[in-house]
Formats: sequence, structure tokens, C-alpha cells
Amino acid sequence: MAPLLEIIALGAPDAVAAEDGGADRIELVASMDADGLSPDPAVVEAIRRRTRIPMRVMLRESEGFTTTPAELTRLRVLARDYAAAGADGFVLGFLTPTLEVDVAAVLALVEGLDGLPWTFHRAVDHALGTDKAWWTLRDLPGMTTVLTAGSARGVEAGMEDLAARARSERFAASRIMAGGGLRAEHVPWLAQAGVRAFHVGSAVRPDQSWKAYVDPAYVRSWRTVIDDEVARAADVAAGEG
Repeated sequence: MAPLLEIIALGAPDAVAAEDGGADRIELVASMDADGLSPDPAVVEAIRRRTRIPMRVMLRESEGFTTTPAELTRLRVLARDYAAAGADGFVLGFLTPTLEVDVAAVLALVEGLDGLPWTFHRAVDHALGTDKAWWTLRDLPGMTTVLTAGSARGVEAGMEDLAARARSERFAASRIMAGGGLRAEHVPWLAQAGVRAFHVGSAVRPDQSWKAYVDPAYVRSWRTVIDDEVARAADVAAGEG
């Protein structure tokens, strides 16, 4: 499994910089003060005019991870608009009021995505029982990636659990995209555990500020670290085999 580097983008300049730096994909969001909400479809159009980098767009209208039938209706319309504007996939995920994966809500939205792939975002880290949540994710159609830090508090707190899950569950290892306060020093440990996808946000911006644009040189540094550590992990695994 080739390594994947996904960068959070807030607009076209970020997308161009991510592509220039060697990222594989962007996650397009708005309002990072609310941990990422759905952007205007015009932003998707602007990005697609300037770059061909694969783009997954957030489907989320409010803070938290619960939803309503009215919101789902609006998100289905947005998803169609995003796809028409050039989105390659989506990012979504909902929990019930009792903090279980809201399968009904997810399926109600996914059935309108016309088969495009999607990421289940960090709602999984906020589930009451993460083992049960991960088991539920196995049955969701079209879901190719799970963005997770292993903990609601971020990768620093969740790295051991994240690595343990990647080592023990083939499904999880094939879906985990580590993100949520990810730092370069986390990458070797996660790569050795079998994680191959990494999600970076403020760490590729000057002063780690969301007010600054993505810097392609920072992206390039992450590209190098991830490629080197994943290759090293593959060499170790081959030697042990």
C-alpha cells in the first residue's frame, strides 16, 4: 500500500501549494474554528480550475457530530453541487445522541454520492465505544478512509491505541488515516505499526496558523518524512518475513 499524504485546504492557494509540495490529496473545508465545515461550492470550482489534485470535500454544517433530517437534505444537495464542480470524494460522519455511529444518517447521505469514495472523519474518536464503532464502519459502502487520532484529544494522546489497532486489525490498517495534531515524530511509530495514510493541517502552514496559506516547502518535508518512514517500515517487515 503506497503512502498517502492528505493536506487540509481552505481554498485554491492551499490546494495549489499542496499539489506543488507533492501531496496526494486535499481535504477541503471551511471554518477551522469549528473543526471544519462545508465550504461554498464556488471554492471547489476555483480549485478545480487551478489544479487537478484529488479533492475530498467536507459534508458537515455545524459543530459536533449529530445531524438532523433537514441538515442531511441540505448536505445531499451540497454533495451534488460539489461533484458537479469537480470534487472526487467526500468527508463525513455522524454519531447518535448516545455516541454510537449513526448508521441511518450516514447511509441517507451516502446513497446520494453516486458511488464516489468518502472518508469517515474524526467522529469515530468521539464514539462512546471505539471498538464497536470500528466494527460498524466495516459495513458502510464506499468508505475508503477513516480519519482518526486514536483519541478525541489528538494523536499525541491516541498514538498507542492507533498503532495497536493498525497492528491487530487488517481492516483498520487499510483504512486508518492518522491525523489530529499529527507531528513528524509520530510518523515512524505509526509507519512501523502499518499506518500508510497521514493527514496534516496547521503543521504545513507558517507558525502553524490557519490564517497563513499552506507552504509547499513544508508539504515537501512531510512528503519526504512519510515516504522515507513507510519505506523503512516495509524494509523491516520484509526482513522479518
